[in-house]
Amino acid sequence: MANKTNTKLAAFGATRRKGITCDEDKNLQSLISSDADVITVVAKAWDEQVIKVIETSLEENLNMISDTVKYLKMQSKEVMVDAEHFFDGYLSNREYAMDCLKTAAKAGADVVVLCDTNGGTMPWIVEEVTREIHKALEPWPSVRIGIHTHNDTDMAVANSLAAVRGGATLVQGCMNGYGERTGNANLVSIIGNLQVKLKYRCIPSSTLSKLASVSSFVAEIAGQLQSPSQPFVGSNAFAHKGGIHVAAIRKMPESYNHMDPTLVGNKMLSVVSELSGRGNILDKAERAGLTIDKNIAGNVLARIKKMELEGCAFEGAGASVDMLIIRRGQHYKRPFQVLEFSVISSNRGTQAQDMNTDNEDYGNCQVNQAIVKVNVNGVDQITASEGIGPVDALSHALRNALEAHYPQLSQIELEDYKVRLLEPATARKGTLSTTRVTIEFTDSKGNKWTTVGAHSSIVEASFRALVDGLEFGIVNCSEEGCST
Repeated sequence: MANKTNTKLAAFGATRRKGITCDEDKNLQSLISSDADVITVVAKAWDEQVIKVIETSLEENLNMISDTVKYLKMQSKEVMVDAEHFFDGYLSNREYAMDCLKTAAKAGADVVVLCDTNGGTMPWIVEEVTREIHKALEPWPSVRIGIHTHNDTDMAVANSLAAVRGGATLVQGCMNGYGERTGNANLVSIIGNLQVKLKYRCIPSSTLSKLASVSSFVAEIAGQLQSPSQPFVGSNAFAHKGGIHVAAIRKMPESYNHMDPTLVGNKMLSVVSELSGRGNILDKAERAGLTIDKNIAGNVLARIKKMELEGCAFEGAGASVDMLIIRRGQHYKRPFQVLEFSVISSNRGTQAQDMNTDNEDYGNCQVNQAIVKVNVNGVDQITASEGIGPVDALSHALRNALEAHYPQLSQIELEDYKVRLLEPATARKGTLSTTRVTIEFTDSKGNKWTTVGAHSSIVEASFRALVDGLEFGIVNCSEEGCST
């Protein structure tokens, strides 16, 4: 349930329709019966829209605003009036747009919201106009000014901040910037900027560190992938791959971070790539709780750069980097060693062709069988399995050999599988190209890690990523869960 101390539920609708009373307006009656403490109503503030879209007079539109606000206040509701297309209206007919706000204020509105509905207004205009509105509404000191922006010109967050500088004290938006067309103002970025940068209190200080987790949770329940590059909360927001950058932040974190990422629940990362130096490897090892010297770091870096030339990309495959480091540990003993494997993909169906059509049916019984020879604790084992694809068959065959020794593997699942066809330096294409495979794994508690493999054979590339992922799971997981 919502925390009543900090949260109010608002019902959203519009002013009464033209030519009828508030009692006759079914939409208004629905808003009241919702039992929401706050009612937000859209009102036209652009004179051309009043005449051409809702096809009524400018005077009737003002009456619609006044009547609706008064009616809702008689029901003891907190009322917000969203002045739709306000900035377009202000530029078209400044006096009338202002009259719409003053009418709402006189009728008792608690908040008048300036809407950049088309998302085309520039920040300096938003700030200037908001400041003018703030002055014009001085006769109604209890009326707050709000801002509602769209992201059509990628200015929604900037416009929201500009409005606050101009006197707005309420910001409308959506978590992660979701919304029609190009989205609404991103509340995550707005909270981060207002509270961390501009020192406004938007949310309780004690909950600011939950911003990243809440953003991720909302993305999950909305069925959206969270962008790694999302400011403040994305996994790459504080990630560094340049060797010079990483060397600097190891000595002075703020040298390449605009803020302490932990304030919003994020963390700083050093990403390993072709631009990395030994500092990236040393930093990643330290964060993984490993101790290596500069010589080992240099060897790992050389291996990574060689593998990247072969097609791997490690920026999003940190578990593969971890395994390269771990395997070079002086006392590390690999939990298993794959000696050989083979995969057979076939189809048990027989071709049947209808002589009267061009359709061919090759059957729907696909068979993928894998055989793996693996050494575990000095003992060779040969296991076989079937799967819904060659990678699935290989995964089952490996698990058949390993789970008796490492039961933690039973809680590890293959979460995502991505293939990218690369154009090699020789410009050979198609079936001769290198294939890059990235695999994301997850455990029973939702911890995730990603590995990568590259080869001219998609099966070999997949198997390399699969082995890295399962070995990472063995090293970092117990039957109770994983620490990644």
